Amino acid sequence: MSPVPALPGGRVPHLVALDVDGTLVTYAGELSEDAREAVAQVRADGHHVVLATGRSVHATVPVAHELGIADGWLVCSNGSVTVRLDPDAEGGYEVVDQVTFDPGPALRLLHAELPGALFAVEEVGVGFRLNAPFPEGELSGVQSVVDLDELCSTHVTRLVVRSPGQTSEEFHDVVHRMGLADVSYAIGWTAWMDIAPHGVTKASALEQLRRRLAIEPGATIAVGDGGNDREMLGWAARGVAMGHADASVREVADEVTGTIEDDGVVALLRSLLA
Repeated sequence: MSPVPALPGGRVPHLVALDVDGTLVTYAGELSEDAREAVAQVRADGHHVVLATGRSVHATVPVAHELGIADGWLVCSNGSVTVRLDPDAEGGYEVVDQVTFDPGPALRLLHAELPGALFAVEEVGVGFRLNAPFPEGELSGVQSVVDLDELCSTHVTRLVVRSPGQTSEEFHDVVHRMGLADVSYAIGWTAWMDIAPHGVTKASALEQLRRRLAIEPGATIAVGDGGNDREMLGWAARGVAMGHADASVREVADEVTGTIEDDGVVALLRSLLA
């Protein structure tokens, strides 16, 4: 692995991992001009800005392009999919790592406990196969309704579980009681859960990318606000929680920045500038 050249002034290039929803983009889907400018400045300074998100590839690439990132790296689907952005590639990216698992055992177990739940499996770069339509706007890409047997028929990068008829607390109680062995999972702020291959998180994918880019472990920064960001914040040498994050997220962070309403990620990014 070749050594990474120092930046002007002897500074060290950093890997800066940024969550998307609730960190860069508001829950209404808005990306501020200040955030765009800060990302551009950090990249111009020679640092690697990597979007690390639970979003699928097809929902992440447009955000990268909106930020002016056409030739970097993305960690998608909570670490199951890593892509290299390439303007000359089909769709503007190339999948360089994809980890899959058999969704059948977890899906059948959850369906027995939550017969009214909605299930979807990801089709990388395309969309989702699902057992029934999700609430409007919650999934993106091409969506095909199929039966449960077909959902279980192939290995996938991600299984999404949505239980609209339950409160978030009730859903959490059921999931924690079940345990779910041999998979990794992250529960969202609604009655929503992403299930990934065992041991796969944003942190596991970022560590592989750090090694690929020859970035020193001490030159890693991560910013996030959700339960699926905890491992990433713990992995980074400088883990930064958004100000509106739950206590369980803030507790694993090294520091806390402003909320999404305050554009807290901008202050963090500006602190990296020469």
